[in-house]
Amino acid sequence: MARYLQGRFVPRNPEKYVGNVNNIIYRSSWEKKMFVRLDQDPTFLKWSSEELVIPYVSPVDGKVHRYFPDFIMEYKTRTGEIKRAVCEIKPFAQTISPKIPKRQNVRYLTEVATYAVNQEKWKQARVWAERNKMDFVILTENDLGISQLPKLKRSSRS
Repeated sequence: MARYLQGRFVPRNPEKYVGNVNNIIYRSSWEKKMFVRLDQDPTFLKWSSEELVIPYVSPVDGKVHRYFPDFIMEYKTRTGEIKRAVCEIKPFAQTISPKIPKRQNVRYLTEVATYAVNQEKWKQARVWAERNKMDFVILTENDLGISQLPKLKRSSRS
């Protein structure tokens, strides 16, 4: 089983954080990398991590669950416009439909379930973000390895 870097994040600029500054948890090295960027880059004015709760109905079990997007950020664009976005960090492989293997197996079924749940979470996040005049952005390893992250043109907002 894969091991992920997890821990508490202590910001250098706690005044930028909206929420409990003593309870900022990263659940992967990707999240930690983004938290450092949100904290230290002056482009980002405010941010929070897992402070928003969005209900959704799981297509797997039909029950209502709670989705906590990875973070919300307020940032200044190159033109000086202030924007806000709800953001999720995910492996690129989880953002595309799983390929059908020659023989179905447990791994494929798990990938299909994960993809279906993620799609419903993100659908509800897009609705919430649009209602609140925000963008919804999914960042992958492709975005996080580049110095000018996040690539906000990947916005899913209609």
